[in-house]
Amino acid sequence: MSDSDYLQLSEAELREYVKQHPQDEDAFQHYLKIMRAKPNRVVVSTDEQLEAELKKRLMS
Repeated sequence: MSDSDYLQLSEAELREYVKQHPQDEDAFQHYLKIMRAKPNRVVVSTDEQLEAELKKRLMS
């Protein structure tokens, strides 16, 4: 799939494409670019961080 084709896909369609074609590094990188651009994105690297973030969101 070419880069111009990625631009035509919705986020959900691109996600499904990436899941079905894990070898397509360009598609994966494009999907990551979209995900990283989202506002209020939270990145956790440990189970403890995930648990703390979930608790914080559930208490709001």
